[in-house]
Amino acid sequence: MSEPGSTRAPVFYVRVTSRLFHAASLRKTVLKQTVITLDLEGVLVPEIWIAVAEATGIDELRRTTRDEPDYDVLMRYRLGLLEEHGLKLSAIQKVIGSLAPLPGARAFLDDLRARTQVLILSDTFLQFANPLMQQLGWPTLFCNHLEIVDDKVINYHLRQPDQKRESVLALKRLNYAVISAGDSYNDITMLAEADRGILFCAPNKVKEEFPKFQAVEAYEDLLDAIDSGMRQLG
Repeated sequence: MSEPGSTRAPVFYVRVTSRLFHAASLRKTVLKQTVITLDLEGVLVPEIWIAVAEATGIDELRRTTRDEPDYDVLMRYRLGLLEEHGLKLSAIQKVIGSLAPLPGARAFLDDLRARTQVLILSDTFLQFANPLMQQLGWPTLFCNHLEIVDDKVINYHLRQPDQKRESVLALKRLNYAVISAGDSYNDITMLAEADRGILFCAPNKVKEEFPKFQAVEAYEDLLDAIDSGMRQLG
């Protein structure tokens, strides 16, 4: 209490507690914004390595993350095939330059980006991505990179281990709600970490192994699933 005749202390106290109360009320009413994270290959663009396999006749390159859960095993296998067949980066890039996004992908992505923020989280590589990103309107892409010597792919480097899940975790620490969509084994940790995970055009074995994720087969249905998730999370 203040001394008799003094009003300064109580006034000061009331003002401070009022400010504290107001700040606490604001913290309680803040709504999370939503970010969508999407896989690239199989969701927005064709599988690059399958296209390379078809163009070169190296059928073994058809193996993708839909078939092999361990990404390092898959990439070591691919690097061995490139070495065995003398396939150079420029030849792979030539194939990629001939590809187009999946039918409807650009319109879907434009519609989605008009509604909320979108990040592409992919295990592709910087040396592969640009022609396809240009056709998609240059969305933000987080991916990996290749080590190249004299046009030869000698190694690959992850941006960080389990980068899709780590990206979702980082977004959640920034107070975003995250909705993720992917199609392969390498998307599962991303989908599991997200506030809502969706399988898009996934192989039956992936859908059967992970039935907890909603599975859709068309962009219209994926957009509806994302809209539903945004309403629930918002």
